Amino acid sequence: MLHVQHLAKSYGPRRVLGDVSFVLNDAEHVGLIGPNGVGKSTLVRCLVGQEQPDEGTIVLQPTGARIGYLPQAGTDDDQRTLAQVVADAQADLRAAETDLEHSTQRLAAATPDTTDQSDGGPLAAALADYDAALARFEALGGYVRQGRAETVLDGLGLGTLDPALPVARLSGGQRTRLGLATLLLGEPDLLLLDEPTNHLDTDALAWLESFLGGYPHAVLVVSHDRAFLDATVSRILYLDPESQSVISYPGGYGDFAAARAHERALQAESWRRQQEYVDHVQRDIGRLKSQARSIEQSTTARQPGLRKFARKKAAVAKSREKKLERYLASDERVERPNQRWSINLDFGPPPAGGRAMLELQDVAFGYPGQPPLFEHVSFELRYGQRLALTGPNGAGKTTLLRLLDGQLQPTHGTIRLGAGVRLGVMAQAQETLDPQATVLEAVLRERAMSEQDARSFLPAFLFYGEDVFKRVGDCSFGERTRLQLARLVLRGCNLLLLDEPINHLDVDSREHFLEALQAYDGTVVVVAHDRVFLRAFSRRTLEVRNGRVTPVAAPSPDPLGTRGL
Repeated sequence: MLHVQHLAKSYGPRRVLGDVSFVLNDAEHVGLIGPNGVGKSTLVRCLVGQEQPDEGTIVLQPTGARIGYLPQAGTDDDQRTLAQVVADAQADLRAAETDLEHSTQRLAAATPDTTDQSDGGPLAAALADYDAALARFEALGGYVRQGRAETVLDGLGLGTLDPALPVARLSGGQRTRLGLATLLLGEPDLLLLDEPTNHLDTDALAWLESFLGGYPHAVLVVSHDRAFLDATVSRILYLDPESQSVISYPGGYGDFAAARAHERALQAESWRRQQEYVDHVQRDIGRLKSQARSIEQSTTARQPGLRKFARKKAAVAKSREKKLERYLASDERVERPNQRWSINLDFGPPPAGGRAMLELQDVAFGYPGQPPLFEHVSFELRYGQRLALTGPNGAGKTTLLRLLDGQLQPTHGTIRLGAGVRLGVMAQAQETLDPQATVLEAVLRERAMSEQDARSFLPAFLFYGEDVFKRVGDCSFGERTRLQLARLVLRGCNLLLLDEPINHLDVDSREHFLEALQAYDGTVVVVAHDRVFLRAFSRRTLEVRNGRVTPVAAPSPDPLGTRGL
């Protein structure tokens, strides 16, 4: 289906991809993973032709095979309606259906004549046109695909939207789901999905996992959602940041993680044994040299035998030294295991706060001219507690967070913050960041410090060198997420409101972020859909659904033994 050979890509002096080669078979579902910034999205854009590689080849077979691509960020200026977008997604099928209807009418109107059908009479021509039109219609999915639009839209939480609603008025998450829906409706021969789960709730995630499980064509998905990868792919392609090439691992993410851990353990053991050998040889060389010097210094020219013996020892030491140098320069040498540090998060001790941090009493909220989004919401949080908000997209989770931080006011009821509460907010849409500011300016606005201190602080969040002068608006989604985290650390808060905080973070950074929250003593309210994260994060969960906010059983603890909160 897809053959990639020796692909390379650079931006100026910075090499992003180097010698990437892999094969994706027809009907195979594969995950592409790697740390943030390693080049996954660049590779996908090369595959779909949005960027040209500097070297290498990309071959898609058979000729004419269709690629469906879901980018990490969709467009927000589409002036079409929801109905028009869905219709356009199935334009090829509708055209084939129209051709089939016309050929059926021509076949019905054709009448046999005395000319033999094999000589090309009207009936024979009409029948040939009908057969060709039917074959094309069925090749594109036929009536099965024709009736799939409603199922796909409902599964992705879009079925209740007004078909006349302009796409430009959809939220970012709704646009992502619509883009995914149009791809699935088109049934391309190869699906390329870049972070498709970032804006999906648990219901839509479960539906997408089921859909992809039965998808008959090839799928390449870039994702950091470990549970999603385990449920949807049979092979992992790891884009290694050191070699800038792809390494293939059979199985899902769990199998990949186990294989990588085994590789690291083997490399560490081999490196330990190598170092023991090198240390032993170096000590032996040092002993021989020391003996040779000692004999040389304690003898005179009248003792030629002893001095000859000393020279032999020195020669042996020199020979072993050269042999060791050749070994260390050879391919046999094992590289020291490289610890790739992800984000270095340390929220530090929060400011002192009262025991009662937050209290809601009979809160309701509705936007003007619309029915209440939710009603009768009552709960309280005390110092140090963790709360997860879950529920379908559009149910009101982000709205509830905006009520908590004071951006919105309830239409009924009261919200009280405790004495000494200092809020830290991380917005899903990243609207708390000034797109015109540089990374350095964004940090300096949070705390009074010297520019040198700020530049020393930012590498903990993977901003190095000239990266600090980059405009926030030019940063990637992952970079903006890291910048928001840096600002929270500097602000010194005792109540964190986090809306999808791990979107766009790679797996290592997600795990490190979780560790930072586990070490944080303050209170946390988080909206998230990553099931692995939720299992480890919270023992208290509220679900926002159908106008109510109700307690639900917390997810079972992480089977890998991640420390609970």
